[in-house]
Amino acid sequence: MNIGPILLNCPTIMAPLAGITDLPFRLMTKRAGCGLVCSEMISANGLIYGSAKTRKMLDTTPEEYPLSVQLFGADPDLMARAAVMAAESGAAILDINMGCSVKKVIKTGAGAALMKEPQKARRLLDAIRKAITIPLTLKIRSGWDSSGDQAITIAKIAQDVGVDAIAVHPRTAVQGFRGKADWAIIAAVKQAVHIPVIGNGDIVSTASALQMMTETGCDGVMVGRHAIGNPWIFSQIRDARDNTPVQPVDMTARVDMMLSYLHESVLYWGEALACRMMRSRLGWFVHGLPHSAGFRESIRHLESETEARDRIMDYMQLKGSHYARTS
Repeated sequence: MNIGPILLNCPTIMAPLAGITDLPFRLMTKRAGCGLVCSEMISANGLIYGSAKTRKMLDTTPEEYPLSVQLFGADPDLMARAAVMAAESGAAILDINMGCSVKKVIKTGAGAALMKEPQKARRLLDAIRKAITIPLTLKIRSGWDSSGDQAITIAKIAQDVGVDAIAVHPRTAVQGFRGKADWAIIAAVKQAVHIPVIGNGDIVSTASALQMMTETGCDGVMVGRHAIGNPWIFSQIRDARDNTPVQPVDMTARVDMMLSYLHESVLYWGEALACRMMRSRLGWFVHGLPHSAGFRESIRHLESETEARDRIMDYMQLKGSHYARTS
């Protein structure tokens, strides 16, 4: 699929996830076959007013091209200025968040709050579109009720002002991540606009990704929580869509991914901080597997990359012995 002039080699997108989709995570996901990776949700105010921590969130490398940087905010001028900063820092695509329903974001008038005020949303998108030349995308929810009317209204506004694609998470702002995503709203938005529509919500497997594309006609799929610890879902979706055999994930591939993610995190964050992060993150990759509880316990106090590697290799040997006993 295309987003403006940018051609994605696969219509799969890694959703922006706060506290998760940093540069090492995005590199891992890209290497696992994801068509488009996204930054964490970034505060426009934080960029404009000089937060070093916020500006670091713009870090990128050519290997992850094209990077989509997602901004949130409510002031058109500040958002436009922040969009320029993101583009100058290497963003290939600029994404605007109108779907976040976290209270601290909503109370500032940003995120899903903008779906209640379509004219304010128009002014904000128009200001950003006029400020940058890179492709502009938008992520929304159903709105504040289950009808999906607000999603269609905002999608049409986005198309009118020159947004290049729109991602739809068909849960209401009140739902958060609870309940079932109403894919019919994705289909309704797709029927209402001619720009690419990306479906998001309840993609838990290769089969559900293909089912969403079939049922809604969406141009691409965005995977969030179910790609955490399972980045292979992107290559599996690609293979299934291309009618090629879907390769299972063996233990060697799993361990290689864990070691690579660990090393990239150490290089980027420094050993001390990266190891604190890995105390929880490495556990993502063994969810539901035999002896996973013991592995998670073994990494609770990691202090060095060497120690982390040792714990991973210990787990690989233990997991292998389990297979030998049960085969």
